[in-house]
Amino acid sequence: MTQFDKAVAEHMLTGVFAPWVQELDLSVESLEANGVILRMKFSEKLCRDNGVVCGQALMSLADTAMVFAVSSASGAYRPMTTVDQTMHFLQPVANADVLAAAEVVRLGRTMAFGSVTLTAEGDERPAAMAQLAYALLSESK
Repeated sequence: MTQFDKAVAEHMLTGVFAPWVQELDLSVESLEANGVILRMKFSEKLCRDNGVVCGQALMSLADTAMVFAVSSASGAYRPMTTVDQTMHFLQPVANADVLAAAEVVRLGRTMAFGSVTLTAEGDERPAAMAQLAYALLSESK
């Protein structure tokens, strides 16, 4: 059995996610047993007025980061689908990379729950916080 490590996680970026998610230009900053930090590089294509990163991009980053955290906690990627995502936007991110620190709160047999904190690079204050729930799907044969 392959260990879920940073190399496996980086391969997931191109092998698991839809092309539009891949266009977010994400990278794995760090990986732990029940969490991950992803980076979304700043790009004008993710912005609305005045270089502010749009909420849709931030929500996608949080959702994607949680998939990595659940995979890490499970020891391998497994199919899952988002059941619920609640996002609180605390301050705008403008002209900066965004870091998503995702942590599994509870991993069950059929469900997983976690939280994600988003920060702008260089600013430790949270820009957004998300709570997420996933249904863990069985592998199709």
